Amino acid sequence: MATITIGKPADKARLLHTLVLGFAADPVARWASPDAATYMSRRHEFFGAFGGAAFEHGTAFVADDGAAVATWLPPGVEPDGEVMAAIMDEQTPAHRKAEMDELVEQMDRFHPKEPHWYLPLIAADPAHQGRGLGTALMEAAIARIDADGRPAYLESSNP
Repeated sequence: MATITIGKPADKARLLHTLVLGFAADPVARWASPDAATYMSRRHEFFGAFGGAAFEHGTAFVADDGAAVATWLPPGVEPDGEVMAAIMDEQTPAHRKAEMDELVEQMDRFHPKEPHWYLPLIAADPAHQGRGLGTALMEAAIARIDADGRPAYLESSNP
């Protein structure tokens, strides 16, 4: 059984690397950042802007000391869209930028407007996949979210 803890701000840099590894084969993440060297050296910056606020709000759920991570943003906390856009502009190939803009617009259209919990990122280090860590992370987070009584939302970039 997995041990679930809450990631602290001091853990953020280390745990963002778990997410980078976990998304290394994700179709959208790699379509947006296809250069392997850039992805591996810079994707943590994007993930920090997308879900990193969870570390400051005590809502980054961690399995087995970093084998898997889920960054839940509580109601009222949003990803840093400005930083995300700047990173995407820099890392997305020019011929894909219009499609990327359309994808972001579609995601924004479906994103709930009422206060909600948002899960921008959940991933396991590939060396630890298949051990039920994602399930354990979701169960821990859902218990907290249910106690809050507000809806939860996520979108998946991987079927």
